[in-house]
Amino acid sequence: MAIKIMIADDHALLRQGIINVLNLEDDFQVIGEACDGAETVEKAIALTPDILLLDINMPRMNGLEVIKKINEQEKAIKIIVLTMHDDESYVMEVIKSGAVGYLLKDIEPGMLVTAIRTVYAGESYIYPTLAKRIFNEFSRTQQDKEKEKACEVVRTISRREEGLTYREYEVLQGVCRGLSNQELAKSLFLSEKTVKNHLTNIFRKISVNDRTQAVLYAIKHKLVILE
Repeated sequence: MAIKIMIADDHALLRQGIINVLNLEDDFQVIGEACDGAETVEKAIALTPDILLLDINMPRMNGLEVIKKINEQEKAIKIIVLTMHDDESYVMEVIKSGAVGYLLKDIEPGMLVTAIRTVYAGESYIYPTLAKRIFNEFSRTQQDKEKEKACEVVRTISRREEGLTYREYEVLQGVCRGLSNQELAKSLFLSEKTVKNHLTNIFRKISVNDRTQAVLYAIKHKLVILE
């Protein structure tokens, strides 16, 4: 079954270039395109593509507003933002808004294809360099937090639907700081096997498949404190 894709960008030449790339894939089908935010919302709701490739800066309605309005409709549309902005703050804002992918417009065609297939399969995809910078940002900001603030988040989490234990929360914080299993085991005085067990439980409780998805989930649902 073909992956149905819609493209939203205010530059006709860029839209056509993307269409040319996607048409090379036998299982991709471009079912629509839009040149502004309002048109994007209208067509996306009507066509219900599997994947929406969305620019952030568009006339009549910006990308963040588009994401919000589409998500309000509870349509099964997975949104990949395709933009020139390489600031990690944009990435975090987009993920919080409900997108599951973030790419830069200067990517190679192969990365675009990979991202679409990855997101369609139910995973998240972030431009690799930006993903690394996000992990580094977590590391920097988390080290600056006061212990009482972290404890307050733990108390809040205990009441959340994720049902994370205190120890699982600590492991998740370590993941957000970019710590390896070995480093987590050392810092929490656990065995690596126990850390792996905690990670398995965390992934199951928040319905993710890997560390990157766990970090993105933590951002979106405010399970880590960022200032």
